[in-house]
Amino acid sequence: MDTKNLKTNTECKSTELISILAQNFSGRMNLARIKFPGLFICALCKVQKVCYAKVATAFERGAKTESSLRRIQRFMAEYALDAALIARLIFKILPHQPPYHLIMDRTNWKLGEQNLNVLTLALAYQGASFPILILMLDKRGNSNTHEHVRLMNKYIGLFGRHTIYCLTADREFVGEDWMEYLNNSQIRYHIRIRGNFYVYDPEDPHKKPFKVSWMFNRLRCAEYDFSHRIYRVNGQLCYLSASKAKNKDGVHELQILISYNKPEEAHRIYRDRWQIETMFRGLKTGGFNIEDTHLTDLERIEKLISIVMVAFAWHM
Repeated sequence: MDTKNLKTNTECKSTELISILAQNFSGRMNLARIKFPGLFICALCKVQKVCYAKVATAFERGAKTESSLRRIQRFMAEYALDAALIARLIFKILPHQPPYHLIMDRTNWKLGEQNLNVLTLALAYQGASFPILILMLDKRGNSNTHEHVRLMNKYIGLFGRHTIYCLTADREFVGEDWMEYLNNSQIRYHIRIRGNFYVYDPEDPHKKPFKVSWMFNRLRCAEYDFSHRIYRVNGQLCYLSASKAKNKDGVHELQILISYNKPEEAHRIYRDRWQIETMFRGLKTGGFNIEDTHLTDLERIEKLISIVMVAFAWHM
């Protein structure tokens, strides 16, 4: 997301936002509690920083900075935000209707000696990406199949499988059990794999497996090709497609994708996966500077990210 657009709208429509919050949080929060997140989100959009002291200066006129700062601190320390309610709120205020292109990815940063690791499920739309569900990982390194399935099941439980057009993900998300889950759930996907993955021909079990890159090694730069046949990768059946392009270092490389179906449109759809990278930059050094919070408590970090997630969707 281009976070510069957020700065152009310094006068947030807090009344409208609070009304939407009231509809979603009715029965779970009193009016005073409902009003505060709305003011918090609007202040965030004005300053584009998550530093409490800076956000406190941007609350509506008449509010003293010191008082606003104490309210922020109490809210973050005492109130537990329901992730499902936040997801439903974002779902409601999105500018388009399902089915959605989902993107799964992970971002991490280091705060002192602590590693902060966030698995994210986002929705792609017109050059932007909206985070809708997150899972805080109390560990370093890659996420695993259990965590991928947990996040996906949470989405399906809230909104239904019918709201998913497809899922895209990078090379971290190619485990055999994860692919089996997606196939069995009949969730369309286009996921990148490494060129050294071995491919099996299910129609000829006696044929030796071969590296997937060999299927597409004749591609020239900017060319794209796909197979009409199904192959077995990581023990699971899928379609294969590939394109060749220059990477960020100027080297020609293959971008190989596995798909549940429709491999002919895989690379067109997969291009939108990069929107989540832009969104992560907007959350971090390219926008809200979430690393500047100096928070170390995972629950509070998750709460702050949830508030920022709503701000992203609200100002699209």
